[in-house]
Parts: sequence; C-alpha cells; structure tokens
Amino acid sequence: MTRITIPYAIADFVDLRERGFYYVDKTNYITRLENYNAPVFLRPRRFGKSLLISTLDCYYDRTKAHRFEELFAGTWIGNHPTPEHNRYMIIRYDFSAMVMANNMQNLARNFNDLNCAPVEVMVEHNRDLFGNFQFTNKGDASKMLEEVLMYARSHELPKVYILIDEYDNFTNQLLTAYNDPLYEEVTTNDSFLRTFFKVIKKGIGEGSIRTCFCTGVLPVTMDDLTSGYNIAEILTLEPTFLNMLGFTYQETETYLRYVLDKYASGQDRFDEIWQLIVNNYDGYRFRPNGERLFNSTILTYFFKKFAVNAGSIPDELVDENLRTDINWIRRLTLSLDNAKAMLDALVIDDELSYNVADLSSKFNKKKFFNKEFYPISLFYLGMTTLKNSYRMVLPNMTMRSVYMDYYNQINHIEGNAQRYVPVYERYDSDRRLEPLIENYFEQYLGQFPAQVFDKINENFIRCSFYELISRYLSSCYTFAIEQNNAAGRSDFEMTGIPGTDYYTDDRVVEFKYYHNKDAEKILALTEPLPQHVEQVKGYAADTKRKFPNYKVRTYIVYICGNKGYKCWEV
Repeated sequence: MTRITIPYAIADFVDLRERGFYYVDKTNYITRLENYNAPVFLRPRRFGKSLLISTLDCYYDRTKAHRFEELFAGTWIGNHPTPEHNRYMIIRYDFSAMVMANNMQNLARNFNDLNCAPVEVMVEHNRDLFGNFQFTNKGDASKMLEEVLMYARSHELPKVYILIDEYDNFTNQLLTAYNDPLYEEVTTNDSFLRTFFKVIKKGIGEGSIRTCFCTGVLPVTMDDLTSGYNIAEILTLEPTFLNMLGFTYQETETYLRYVLDKYASGQDRFDEIWQLIVNNYDGYRFRPNGERLFNSTILTYFFKKFAVNAGSIPDELVDENLRTDINWIRRLTLSLDNAKAMLDALVIDDELSYNVADLSSKFNKKKFFNKEFYPISLFYLGMTTLKNSYRMVLPNMTMRSVYMDYYNQINHIEGNAQRYVPVYERYDSDRRLEPLIENYFEQYLGQFPAQVFDKINENFIRCSFYELISRYLSSCYTFAIEQNNAAGRSDFEMTGIPGTDYYTDDRVVEFKYYHNKDAEKILALTEPLPQHVEQVKGYAADTKRKFPNYKVRTYIVYICGNKGYKCWEV
C-alpha cells in the first residue's frame, strides 16, 4: 500500500520534513517577517498557524543549525537564507493548551503551570551557554522569563526569539462562555497576562528579545491589553502577508495534481475534483482586492481522505471538528432578534454591508460585540469573507450549511427525519427530483409562518434546499450554488460523486421565487416561461462541454410564496 504523504493534523515542521510529507512552501515570507520586532498575524481557526510557528522555530533556533540543509533543502528560504537563520534562542508558547478556570486565582495558576516549561526547555537546549544557571523564581512564568532575559543580556548571550501560538485562545473561551468579568480582569490592571506581555515588551526594548511573533484569531485581546503591549504590529491585512497562510489557487492546483498522480489514476479527473474543491473549500479573501484562498487544513483533510480511499471521494467532505463553533454566532448577536436579523442578511440577502475602514481598526471587547460591528467580527472569525469593498458574503458551501442549520434552530424548524427520509429512500430507486421538490415545499417551507414568505427570496430557496438535500444525499452528490459557467451563474447544481452509482448524474435546477400576490398567475402556467428554459439550457450546455460523459438533466422550479409550487424537467 502506498504510504500517505498528505500532512493532515501535522503541525510539526521537523516531523513533516523527516517523513517526506507534501509541503506547500511558504518560507519566502520569513524574510519579510524579519522587518518586525512584535508582529501579530491573525487568521480563522485551522489555517495552518501552528505549522508556521514550528517552521519559524526550526529556522531561527541556534541548536538546529546543524540540520538547516536537511530541514530546508528545496524550500525558498533554503535557497535564499538570511543572515539571521539559526542565530537565536527559541522560547515557544502555545496558549491553546491553557486549562480554563472560573476565577482569577485558578486561571493564573493554570497559566503558570503551562508557561513555565517553555523557558526551562529553552535553557536546557542552550545549556552550553547558560552553564550552571538555575532559576530562583520557579512557578511564575513572567518572573522566569524576566530572569532568563536578564541573564542573557548581562552575559551577552544571543537574543531570544519568542513564538506564541494562539495568543487569544483562552481569552476567547472566556468571551464565548459569557464570562466577561473574568475576561476584563485578565486584560486589565496588573493581571498575570498583562504582566507577561509587559516583560516581553521590556525585553524587546532592551534588546534581549529579537522578535515576539504571535498568532491568533482576533485582535480584541491584543487591543484590550493596551499599554501592556502597545508595540504590537498586526500584519493580518498587510498586502505582502495576505497569502502567508491558506492556499492560493496556484498552490492548490499543484497540490491536487500531486494527489491525483500519487493516489488516483492520473490527471483525467482533474476538472471534476477541481470543481468539487472550489465549491466546498474556496472562498476566503482577506482584502477586497486580495486573492481567494482555500482553508489549508480543511482542504488537506479532503486530500488525505481521498488518498486513503484510493482516489474515491470521501463520504464526509468536511471533518465535523473543523466546522466553525456556532457559539460565536450566539455570543455575538446577544439577543434572538439580533441573531435573526444577522441570519436574514446572510441567508436571504446573501450579503452584509461593512465599512472597509473598520477592517484594519483596532477594536476592544465592547466594540467587538457592537451590533454595527458584526460584519467585522464575523470576518475575523472566518464566518464571512469579503466580496468587495462594501459587501461581505459566506465563503463557501460549508459555511452556508452552518448558517442554515442555525437559522433552522432559532426559527424552530423541525428536522425530524421522518419528514424527509421516506422520499429520499424512494429517490435511491427512481432518481426523480420532483418528489424532493414537493417534500421541500410541503415539509420544510410548510413549517414557516405566512409572514416569512414576504421577505424570503431565491437565495433563501437555494440555501435552504441545499441544506436539506445535502443531509441525505451528500454521500452521493456534490453541490454548487450559483455555479459559475459560460452562460452565467446557475442557481443549484448537484453532481454525482465518482466511484458511486450516481457518477455522471448531473442535475441543474433554476429556482424562481414569486410572492403570494403573483401566485395565482404563476400557478396557472402549464409550462415554464421561455426565457427561463433558455437560461437553464445554457447552464446545462456549459456543464456538458466541460464534462461530456455526464448525463445532464435540467429543471425549472417556481416557488409561489406559501401558495404552491411548479416543477418541470426541461
């Protein structure tokens, strides 16, 4: 059996290189980072932040100098090393491992339990320089750091390079748990966290620390620390760093071709798999004019499953552990009315307006939970992304599913399988889409009160139909909403997964939504309107051109408020 070299859940650069895992080379950014002393780089969860930390650790650690060629051979930085490589003593912290507590005393104890060890490890790794040095303040992370920095400075040792992974992980947990008083204690006055960052700030100022590089998700905690660490330089939206994490289209195409050559039958399925991954994993843009990026961890999950299945599409396209925590949406909106308004904007209007100036502004906890600031908050959490300089949208199908699921929850839409399973069971044998449309109208839309039908639109129909049908057919089809093609953007497309009985079965659906006032006229139609027929035929023809072996079937569906529906196969 071919050894799997797709590095899902591998965040150790040494392990990745020693075992020959595939590596998307981001080392050219190391040179740019050397222009900063206190850089902070923020990205949503699962964007590869920990691997970047590990890479910097290997590059700057003086004790790994003898392995430089081994670890960085073939990389950009290996061919263009800077004078600073392997010059520093590394202290590496990981705040994501912090054990939570419900009071300040226990939180401080847990912080010290976690963060004393990295300083001790650094001393032991550099014992050739520290000689007989012993700590006199064991048990206090800030004092131990301060003590080792003072010793390094007084003995003219190499500078310290500090790495802090997920700097805001535990403070964000306090916010999602509604423990605002404890959060405020942690980020104000002389708390253990402020004291810790004050020590780092002093070390940078005195020259004993070369750099303190922090990763995280939100700028909130950094802003709330205020004077405790007011030297931070947040690089998240800087044009030269936009693609430092996440995969570009070019990087993803190269990766996919590697996977197809190694674990499938070659490049003949490239277009099919490419369309699948673009629909499900693409969509993150961190400046209005920035490139669209793939979430690296979620994409790597798919590639590994694909490789393990010997080139078959996995049943689950997204690891449930990677779905965004819905608790953030609940916490941000504060009230049910706010939640409904925000969800209406995203699943009905398909966009949120925002002020582009707010993207790069500092914001503290109070501003973060301000209703007017929701779009910016959701953007940093990876729950929306930039469409342009004025609007935000949902980044991909995965996020559409998350939002629709929450929309159903707060509107008390019953998900009882008995409503839906019988008709999907029959679909296995008859492959007729019309009963699925009927089931959607009667069993799903039929649960909404009449007033909802005055504000919903075609986007809501597309999103909600996708969320329902994907519950039962995601192991048979992949789905696309507003699929780009030569004839325009098709409303909904479902494509049979290679390796299943549904392969080559493609359905293109054009939805039209009419309010109740127009229902009588539309429901009286005996055939779809000619312009809609031409529209859906154009979409189907484009799919057929790209995938000649597909059997493409086309449908036009008119939803008329809560009065009725029409469905035609064209």
